[in-house]
Amino acid sequence: MSDTRIDSRFAALRAEGRAGLVTFLSAGDPDAATSLEIVKGLPSAGADLIELGMPFTDPMADGPSVQAAGLRALQSGATMRHTLQLVRDFRAEDDETPVILMGYYNPIHHYGVEPFLKDAVEAGVDGLIVVDLPPEEDEELCLPALNAGLNFIRLATPTTDDKRLPAVLANTSGFVYYVSITGITGAAAVDVGPVTFAIERLRRHTDLPIGVGFGIKNAVDAAAVARVADAAVVGSALVDRIEAAASPRAAVDGVLSLVRELADGVRGARNGSGAD
Repeated sequence: MSDTRIDSRFAALRAEGRAGLVTFLSAGDPDAATSLEIVKGLPSAGADLIELGMPFTDPMADGPSVQAAGLRALQSGATMRHTLQLVRDFRAEDDETPVILMGYYNPIHHYGVEPFLKDAVEAGVDGLIVVDLPPEEDEELCLPALNAGLNFIRLATPTTDDKRLPAVLANTSGFVYYVSITGITGAAAVDVGPVTFAIERLRRHTDLPIGVGFGIKNAVDAAAVARVADAAVVGSALVDRIEAAASPRAAVDGVLSLVRELADGVRGARNGSGAD
């Protein structure tokens, strides 16, 4: 498998001596046009990688904020085809920023694995995070995705012990997504002490970059994670800005303003100028 945009981006971040900022939004939230405007604005606001949630009716690992974001997207007419079109429209202006689709297997299975992978690659998708497919099911999607040239990014959690890690990491590529808390998205604040220990343990098992998500709500949290990890992943705090917005314009401004704050924290974390 040749280098992907994800590989190239993490190589560039290493060369800069800093961690990256990964932003998560649900594709189509709060509507197709506003979602596209927000996503187009993410790179200039400081996002290094973009995760797009694939809206689904039963997001069992998501907390209330991300569930609400997916519901808003579905109510505005979001489908998998619309999600892929969002990526195509983004790629018309940006051919460098990595885009990762995150979600559940059901919408992909419904679409059809082979046509989904073909269309995803054509649209400009770089990687997949599918939270409900364990390593034992790699032949279902993971291996075909790797063969298609997509990174398959796996989650590791506080309960993933040393015996389980080799299976989790076996076909993982791009980066490892470490879930900093046990539970659903947005449920608690990140605690950097245990995260630091967990990252040290993960690094004994893999040379892949490690991104940390769940519980990062502001620039201070992002900077703390960026000092010990290769990337900070932020989702619930961003979709909360959309929920709180009184208009589509306010949603765009609110999300991009927070991304700029988070990016400042991440970019200054290792040189002493980040948020304290």
